[in-house]
Amino acid sequence: MKVPLLVNDFLRRASKLYPDKVGVIDGSKRFTYRQFHGRVNQLAHALRRLGVQKGDRVCMLSPNSHYFLEAFYGVSQIGAILVPLNYRLAPEEHAYIINHAGVKVVIADYDQVRAIEPIRGSLNRVEHFVVAGGAAESFAQAGWKDWDALTGLEPTTATPPVDVSEDDVFSINYTSGTTARPKGVMLTQRNCYLNALNLAIFGGLHHDDVELWTLPMFHASGWGGLFAITALAGTHVVLRAVVASDIFRLIADEKVTFLCGAPAVLSTIIHFADRASYDITTRPRMWVGGAPPPVAHIEHLEKVLGWQFIQIYGLTETSPIVSVNVPDFYNPGGANFERRGRAGTEVLGVDLQVVDEEGKPVPQDNTSIGEIAVRSSVVMEGYWNQPEETAKAIYDGYFHSGDLAVWDEHANVHIVDRKKDVIISGGENISSPEVEGVLYRHEAVLECAVIGVPSEKWGETPKAIVVLRAGKSVKAEELIAFTREHLAHYKCPTSIDFVPALPRTATGKLQKFVLREQYWKGYTRRVH
Repeated sequence: MKVPLLVNDFLRRASKLYPDKVGVIDGSKRFTYRQFHGRVNQLAHALRRLGVQKGDRVCMLSPNSHYFLEAFYGVSQIGAILVPLNYRLAPEEHAYIINHAGVKVVIADYDQVRAIEPIRGSLNRVEHFVVAGGAAESFAQAGWKDWDALTGLEPTTATPPVDVSEDDVFSINYTSGTTARPKGVMLTQRNCYLNALNLAIFGGLHHDDVELWTLPMFHASGWGGLFAITALAGTHVVLRAVVASDIFRLIADEKVTFLCGAPAVLSTIIHFADRASYDITTRPRMWVGGAPPPVAHIEHLEKVLGWQFIQIYGLTETSPIVSVNVPDFYNPGGANFERRGRAGTEVLGVDLQVVDEEGKPVPQDNTSIGEIAVRSSVVMEGYWNQPEETAKAIYDGYFHSGDLAVWDEHANVHIVDRKKDVIISGGENISSPEVEGVLYRHEAVLECAVIGVPSEKWGETPKAIVVLRAGKSVKAEELIAFTREHLAHYKCPTSIDFVPALPRTATGKLQKFVLREQYWKGYTRRVH
């Protein structure tokens, strides 16, 4: 009998084969795989009691926590769809996503209830609000159900079987794109399952691995670590916030061997001055994605700290991993650090091409620029309730990434620019039109353009170029503060230049590449 590729099978295997092995460490809490699985079952029963059925959407707004790990499996077990929310978004942004996804149950960390309370009245399809952790009982009078009270009396055995297909949607992950509104990426069970296998293979994972969660769990289902570490019965070590001292303490105390993060996390690690105070006996492997890090950071991680660096490339739309850069036949020992910073070569089950405007592969000469296109079972089902946007991204049998790259004779991909108008700062996607839309609300702004400019810490950071209305004046810091009132702070410009006019074509089309050139001049690649 054919067994479908379902992510809950990863937890089933771990709890069956290694029931007494510690699977999750979250502060003072430690759960064996038997206990972890039991808590997942209790959540699944509780959600069923709330009326959640197959296909219903349940959102999770939380920093990293054991509750978040449990939600991925508990929601999926009953065939419902998890909608992970980026806790760095503003309340009005949460409201759009929750309503657009048609969420039935909102689960929020105790520290994130404040982000939901102001918008509760506008969440017209939400039937239940659940708070996880902290002094959760204090929210009861406000209409919030306590996770632990809700699940505590439920059975630790599995819920009744639900007919779930590997083609069913597992999660809807919202990502900023070229439009002002985020798009809901539908990732299927099969997408996530196959992505996890690639993480396990190219990350060299095994049952003794211990992953420190420096990556937010909401990011594209944790890049597969949620599933791959569980599948092999490794240990999850929860990190609630990226604090350098906590990272080094947990690596030393819990013998961490594996972690993932954006270049900003890598920067935090290598610039931590007090690292000699921690006795690290493992040689952690660090996956970096979201944007290519500076080559100097890679060399520092390996030569000074003695850790191992692995570069990956992917998008939320591809579950996310499509390429990986590890020492190989063409770079034995990984001695060529310049090469190590590239996006790398395609992983298993992925057909990655660099194509021209006609969809034909560009020469593998390390010079000709084309767009990265991907054909694979890790490519998303599409954008939730946005068929037009799906058709723009998936056509001619390939998902078109919007990332421009060159590749060499060994098909090693090097990203050089971005076709889409998206800024990636610290691994977070920022929609330029969204930021511009907020700036245009200010009475002093006549015209504006937001672009990404180089940043040593974040890779790139948003800069606004602004034309003021006649007779109006405003200081840069006032405009920045204005945007921070309406957007998640990471999306807001970190600097503003005032100019008399923006560069445009004869037909009036804004030429952002002209603006970018003055800030990126001298850089061999236009993304960091």
